[in-house]
Amino acid sequence: MFLIFCLAVASPANLYGGSLASSLANVTLPDTVQVGDKTLVLNGLGLRTKYMVKVYVAGLYLPQKSSDPASILKQDVTKRIVMHFVRDVSKSQLTDGFTESFTSNTPDAAKALKSDIDRFFGALDSVKDGGELIFTYVPGTGTSVSVGGSEKVTIAGPAFSELLFSVWLGPKPPNAALKKGILGE
Repeated sequence: MFLIFCLAVASPANLYGGSLASSLANVTLPDTVQVGDKTLVLNGLGLRTKYMVKVYVAGLYLPQKSSDPASILKQDVTKRIVMHFVRDVSKSQLTDGFTESFTSNTPDAAKALKSDIDRFFGALDSVKDGGELIFTYVPGTGTSVSVGGSEKVTIAGPAFSELLFSVWLGPKPPNAALKKGILGE
């Protein structure tokens, strides 16, 4: 009986407050997560690779599944991206990657939201293999940035959320398979 209890407590589902889930590249994320009073469903999982090296698995959580990136970006609803790293990544690698994505996907917004981007970069830190970055947008509150399970900053308003989520859902994602995966395709 004690062994069963220990397994239940340590399961990935319990770590995320959701039900057991989907796996990709030996990373398992729950099918649902609870954000306040909202239950979000796992829309899909995608693998970020760079030069054929696995970097992270991303999971997109939405109120209901969708394969329409423009709609996901524009909807003012609670949503979350989980980046589960499968290798060590430095802070400078993270900021360089986000800068490139912001510039490629939303150049005008990147200029207009420079102070928010600076606050975002200030909250980031190096991530070890197995570590996570979690970005959660809540209407009326903004986008919270969690590094290694600790909330670092919340950036108010929907504009930063759209900019951030465009990294994966915009016209130039880090790689096409990643975008298809989180869209459940």
